[in-house]
Amino acid sequence: MRAFRRLMSRYLAVIPAAGTGSRMGGILPKQYLAIGDKPLLHYAVARLCTHPAIERVCVILASDDRRFDTYDWTPFAAKLEPLYVGGDSRAATVLNALKRISGQTRADDWILVHDAARPCLSARMLDRLIDEVGDDRDGGLLAVPVADTLKRADADGRSIRTESRTGLWQAQTPQMFRYDLLLRALRSCELAQATDEAAAVEALGFKPKLVQSDATNLKVTHAQDLALAELILNEAAGKK
Repeated sequence: MRAFRRLMSRYLAVIPAAGTGSRMGGILPKQYLAIGDKPLLHYAVARLCTHPAIERVCVILASDDRRFDTYDWTPFAAKLEPLYVGGDSRAATVLNALKRISGQTRADDWILVHDAARPCLSARMLDRLIDEVGDDRDGGLLAVPVADTLKRADADGRSIRTESRTGLWQAQTPQMFRYDLLLRALRSCELAQATDEAAAVEALGFKPKLVQSDATNLKVTHAQDLALAELILNEAAGKK
């Protein structure tokens, strides 16, 4: 019965790519920074488009984006759909995307939201997320248990105490929820305050499943992360 229900539900991916990447301190939006001869966004698109269970991949762009079309996306044309409906925040961007695809999406379809600047997602981790979330009504997300000691700082940047890391996880993406649940969660939350989709779902009283990932599924946030992501991708390519 579980296998039958999963066949009835489709898997669709959403990649929010409307941000400016201001923390990188450069001119280019972060999703267009290069690793090799390809932008960061390429690696997220490629991983999701090549997964056999994912039917469609929507890249959500700013309305004035002029860079996306300068790259060759033809290898992914069968699944890839750019939508120029980016919002003022990540949550607003995802909500705009869900509204745009409402006519082609069923309430129980799965939506996988993945960061444009998270280029090192492996096929193994994507498979694990889909398999372990299964038909869980609360959905789930890739995450890593916190390993480092956590310090609480005061206003002067001095450590005032050590916080317990018991039960703490670092959220990653993809984050995977049924279309109707995610739409309802984003419509109900304060969009500027929701740092990820799971936070919006949690605010409705749901408890998304944490699916263990690892540190290689890093998000490129600072300049030094770009070099590390390139090393991870090169190592993965060398193992094929």
